[in-house]
Amino acid sequence: MSSKKDQIIEYLKKQITEFEPEAKTEEIGKVIEVGDGIATVSGLSQAMSQELLDFGQDVYGVALNLNRDNIGAVILGDYENIKEGDVVKSTGRILSVPVGEEMIGRVINPLGFSLDGKDEVKTQHYYPIEKIAPGVMKRKSVDQPLQTGIKAIDLMIPIGRGQRELIIGDRQTGKTAVAIDAIINQKGKDCICIYVAIGQKKSKVAKIVAELEKRGAMEYTTVVLAGSSEPASFSYMAPYSGCAIGEYFMDQGKDVLVVYDDLSKHAWSYRQISLLLRRPPGREAYPGDIFYLHSRLLERAARLSKDQGGGSLTALPIIETQAGDISAYIPTNVISITDGQIYLESDLFYQGIRPAVNVGFSVSRVGSAAQTKAVKSVAGKMRLDLAQFRERAAFAEFSSDLDEKTKQMIDRGKRLTEIIKQDQYEPISMAHQVVTVYAVNEGYFDEIKVKAIKKYEEKLIQFLEAEISDTMQKIEETGQLSDELLKNLNKALDEFAANQVEARDKIYADSEKKDQKYEKKVKRDQE
Repeated sequence: MSSKKDQIIEYLKKQITEFEPEAKTEEIGKVIEVGDGIATVSGLSQAMSQELLDFGQDVYGVALNLNRDNIGAVILGDYENIKEGDVVKSTGRILSVPVGEEMIGRVINPLGFSLDGKDEVKTQHYYPIEKIAPGVMKRKSVDQPLQTGIKAIDLMIPIGRGQRELIIGDRQTGKTAVAIDAIINQKGKDCICIYVAIGQKKSKVAKIVAELEKRGAMEYTTVVLAGSSEPASFSYMAPYSGCAIGEYFMDQGKDVLVVYDDLSKHAWSYRQISLLLRRPPGREAYPGDIFYLHSRLLERAARLSKDQGGGSLTALPIIETQAGDISAYIPTNVISITDGQIYLESDLFYQGIRPAVNVGFSVSRVGSAAQTKAVKSVAGKMRLDLAQFRERAAFAEFSSDLDEKTKQMIDRGKRLTEIIKQDQYEPISMAHQVVTVYAVNEGYFDEIKVKAIKKYEEKLIQFLEAEISDTMQKIEETGQLSDELLKNLNKALDEFAANQVEARDKIYADSEKKDQKYEKKVKRDQE
């Protein structure tokens, strides 16, 4: 009897352990209050922070406030059809975005849905929008340059792969133009680019996409758009989505450039969401964790060690200042998080110096570690000459009696200022930048009138590409100015200077005619 009893007990134990209920449990909550894209939900006691909640009718939300009795959720999408008493289901999934090669060349919203009129993006992989940044042991020092094609930046404020370089300035000073030029310049350099438009007009983004397609840059670029007409939740989510897409490629061992345009609007959207969620307002009504909002995003930029695949993610956040006030709350926050800033000044922009980079306020904390030897050899003297020129240029306007050395320094500064002027969407190769600045430093531009310098530079580059194309190619490939290359370059520069007397006179005449034409037009407009 006892053995039979034991057998029955063992059988029952086995049945209990192997029992699988046919019905699956599902946590369900109810909407208590809804409005302005925010919903208060009760009943979801097991919900996690950043969990995706299903409101039905293909509308989802994200749990942000986890209170004792309810949850404060941000609704992603159209919230007008949601009403009090509606059922909300817990998905058990942290908010994620689709990632993969299929994203390249597409315009998507922060949830990964197509906005370019093409088929929906179908991928096999998802990444959470929030992720802990790689630790110190997983990283490698930044020592590879990420060329932007902009002389003023590559020569004086270098950006390295894996760096976080802030672009800061007032509105309409060319911040986006700098970032787009950097994207265009990555063509053929095996770098994936992601442009995140936060709270931007769709018409503006459409023009940018058209320009990228025209230049062949959409072949390696993804555009994440949270339009100005979209809910604040999309603007809040957009940079994290762009970063997650970039991290996928970084984990594959690739180099990635992510542009956040701009984080001022991102902070505004987060402030709006936080106030609606009734979080305590702090300085300028921003919530207390506004610094953490951007630091946990930008810390994810990194260059990984070889053991981790060797990929990199470079971040170019953009911040808009008010009347040049870089000491305001959000600008100082982001400046302290990043590895340097490119400051674009309104006064320089209106003077026609474009890009309007203020060399004195701009800095790269990675510095010459992210420059090739060729760039280092010419850039140090250039930055010093420009800084001295800017310091004394104002003084020189009020003084007619200047010593010869000061006059030479001011003349050199004027020519360097003219050299770093650059048209939009026309990035310049590293070799062209190096030989141009080398020619200025060695005095080959000293006899050229300032107004004729741009035309003279074009002629010089055309001559060098025709006569010493092998030397130019070696400078580009090796990133060095060896003795042999310098010998060839000096010989070509001497030959060009000797043969360009007549051409120089013609350039002068053309520039004078152009100036006269412009003056007549200004006079007509004034009349």
